[in-house]
Order: sequence, then structure tokens, then C-alpha cells
Amino acid sequence: MATTLSHTEKQKLYKFAFGLAVFTIFYNIAEGLVSTYLGYEAESLTLFGFGADSFIEVVSGLGIAHMLYRIQQHPDSNRNKFERTALRVTGFAFYALVVLLVVTALYNIGTGHKPESTFWGVVISVISIVVMLVLIYGKTKVGTQLNSDAILADAECTRVCIYMSVILLLSSGIYELTNFAYTDSIGSLALAYFSFKEGKECFDKAKSDKLCTCG
Repeated sequence: MATTLSHTEKQKLYKFAFGLAVFTIFYNIAEGLVSTYLGYEAESLTLFGFGADSFIEVVSGLGIAHMLYRIQQHPDSNRNKFERTALRVTGFAFYALVVLLVVTALYNIGTGHKPESTFWGVVISVISIVVMLVLIYGKTKVGTQLNSDAILADAECTRVCIYMSVILLLSSGIYELTNFAYTDSIGSLALAYFSFKEGKECFDKAKSDKLCTCG
């Protein structure tokens, strides 16, 4: 389908894809600020960790926006130094988050710590799931129209954000219904698992030109 598109149509689609990337960056900044603040106030480690992940995704988003600009100008070019650096920084940040989540979760389990509330975790996770589904739809559509494996791979990677949102929803929802002390800590350990996978994926991609294989 991409071969039938005019140059002007392709440029419009690339601008739309870039717009989605910029929206993702600003959305993650807002989500990170709200989630870390509310998570800290409610002493919910899962919500706080979810917010920290959103900040890390901002760095990843900058690399993706740069990638889109690069392939728009030079479709056959490979990943450059800026993108590799963004991937390494993102990878280190994910590993740091893993350590924070695991150590704090184990401490909370050992002390029997319970969050004051996980209500906002339910609200934020539902909003995040809806937004990510819309982004996946948009990225998949424009990636298909442009026949761009890079954009389609980015859409696939966005699914990991949905997995994390579902973890937050389940953890927060179950705690609100049952008040089970360890639910929040278990949820944060699940976030740590996906954060570790994302960190490893970032370092793997930084060393090669392979596309995202998340999910």
C-alpha cells in the first residue's frame, strides 16, 4: 500500500506518527508526575513504581521520536548514536527501578506494610489502558500505511505499557476489595519483572539494529 502513496501523503503520515510520539512523551510526563505523587502519598509501591516507569518511558520516547525523524529523512538508515545512547540510558534506568521495587517490596512484605489506599491506582490504570490502546491503534494504522516495520515494532512495544497498567489495575483493585496486605508488594514485583525485560531489551537493541520484539 505504501508504494501507492505520494510523497506528500507519506510526509503527512510521518508527521502524524511523530505527533503520536510527542503525545506519548507528554502523556508519560503527566502520568509519571501524578502516579509518583499519589503513590507516595498513599504509600502504594505499585502506583509509585508505575509512575517511575512512565518517566523512564519519556527517555525511550525521545529516542523513538528521533528514530521517526531519521527514517523520514533516510528510510534505509540504521540506528544512530543518539538512539543507542537513549536505549542504554533507558536500560540502566529500568534496572535501577527493578532494584528499587524488589528491595522495597521485600521490606514491605517483611514488615507487613499496607498502602493507605489504592483507589487512584485503579483510576490511573484504566485511563492508561484506554490511552495506550488508542496509541497502538494509531501507530499500527500509520505503520501499515507506510509499510514501516519500525513504526509497527514501536506499536508492538507499546503493549508492554498495557501489561503494566493491567498489573496496576489488578493489584490496586484486589487490594481495594480484599485489603490483602501483600497485594501491593506482589504487584510491584510483577512490575519489576517487566521492567527487567524492558531493560534487557533496551541493551540488546543498543548493540544491534534489530527492531523491538517486546510483548
